Amino acid sequence: MKLLNWIALAPMLLMASCAADAEKSPVQSASNPTIEEEATPQSAAEAARSSTSSATETEQLNNENDMTTEEATATTTPAGDVKVKIDTNKGSFTVLLYGDTPHHRDNFVKLAKEGFYEGTLFHRVIKDFMVQAGDPDSKNAPAGKMLGSGDPGYTLAAEIDYPRHFHRRGALAAARQGDQVNPERRSSGSQFYVVTGQVYKPEQLKQFERQMQTMAEQAAFDRLAQASRDTIMSMRRNRDQAGLMALQEKLVAEAKAEAAASPAKMTPEMIEAYTTVGGTPHLDGQYTVFGEVIDGMDVIDKIQGVATDRADRPTEDVKIEKVTVL
Repeated sequence: MKLLNWIALAPMLLMASCAADAEKSPVQSASNPTIEEEATPQSAAEAARSSTSSATETEQLNNENDMTTEEATATTTPAGDVKVKIDTNKGSFTVLLYGDTPHHRDNFVKLAKEGFYEGTLFHRVIKDFMVQAGDPDSKNAPAGKMLGSGDPGYTLAAEIDYPRHFHRRGALAAARQGDQVNPERRSSGSQFYVVTGQVYKPEQLKQFERQMQTMAEQAAFDRLAQASRDTIMSMRRNRDQAGLMALQEKLVAEAKAEAAASPAKMTPEMIEAYTTVGGTPHLDGQYTVFGEVIDGMDVIDKIQGVATDRADRPTEDVKIEKVTVL
């Protein structure tokens, strides 16, 4: 990590970091899941792909009010889990909403009962990665329209429970904006994605662990540097290179210590899942996983196999026809 360069070029690198986050993640265009795939793609045409909601990652949601649990009720299992059936023009699948992510569970149930999702499209589909839906602007959207920025007018506080919930094949997770504009990793109020992913070899997972540790160190450093932004800018104006170097060393040490306190290491369950059924391990710990497909994964495979345009939107609409709380 060239952390001194980050300090010396803080404004420029902050902008670059924003763009990079948008590339391959389930991000809501203005708030997709920022699903960073192994090869993070981005260009003018690929900017849409970087947000799982495909649009631009520079937009921000207007309303950041939390969803209250009183706004939705449903028949739940003893653990608080809820089953929901989703009918599409490609077939039906059933998801289990986790009781230990209650805000996301209740919000999904509320929107389902309101008919919010009916008529919306799977607007972003990337084979061997994920399929994304939930943008209200996709209803009756003409061919070629850029989608992924729509939302119900609010975001949800993150309920990231890692490593208990991770991005195995079939995982249901919430799209969101990238970290640079959304450091709290708040979820889109409506956009979600289902993981398809791919199977990995054990040595590949070891590499992921190393990358995750490096990312954790960089994220900690970025946060600490942002908190010291005024000091950094003052040192830059005064051309205080010695001060910048000393501050860099201090922040690097703090970032490494913070990351070392919670080392990135996959559990046996994760290794078993990623080496057998597959998934998207590079998204773990960054997005709220709030459920899983328990029936109809073959329908998700049909959806991920459709032809798409350069913005990853299916060339023929894949539409949600009905969502039923069971």
